[in-house]
Amino acid sequence: MSLIIQGRIQRGECAFDLQEEFSPGEVVAVVGPNGSGKSTLLSVVAGLLRLAEGSMSLNGRCLDSSKDNVYVEPEHRDIGMMFQSLHLVGQMTVVDNIALALRARGASRSEARAAAREQLVAVGASHLAERKASELSGGEAQRVALARAIATNPSVLLLDEPLSAIDAASKEPLRAVLAAVLQEFKGITLLVSHDSADVSTLASRSISLGG
Repeated sequence: MSLIIQGRIQRGECAFDLQEEFSPGEVVAVVGPNGSGKSTLLSVVAGLLRLAEGSMSLNGRCLDSSKDNVYVEPEHRDIGMMFQSLHLVGQMTVVDNIALALRARGASRSEARAAAREQLVAVGASHLAERKASELSGGEAQRVALARAIATNPSVLLLDEPLSAIDAASKEPLRAVLAAVLQEFKGITLLVSHDSADVSTLASRSISLGG
């Protein structure tokens, strides 16, 4: 089983062709200069943006095809995403932020909250469960966003600059947490990062966009 992309990706003036197959267990770093389309690629995989042409499939299921007019909505894709801007709901508690992803998949409130607490343990943030997201530091918010992204045990995990919005002192401990999480994760991970330390520490291979 794998993620296969064979098509053209375009947003505004940024456009490129991609022919890639990604396999379970891989952590693939997506590298390249600003404007090369790294975040755009993640948006296409997540379903936030359609392929300009071509097709994409995950585990044998077509998610996007210009030829066959197939497009699967983001909420119906087996994908978890950690956005660069995190998108936590500030007035909700940490545990309820994570539970949202599980409730969307049909879990009851109690089931979702219990599973959310397990994910908080995995990222070393169980003590934050009842805090409001608006009260978190940058590093704490990153841990919560990571816990939410993996909560549904997706087939594909998309990480868009997961360590970019934190200070230097917090970065190394969080990178260690992320490395441990990815070691346990059985699916495919696509990692966008400008930091060579992230790429060398976390990725099993890389693909370069824009040259």
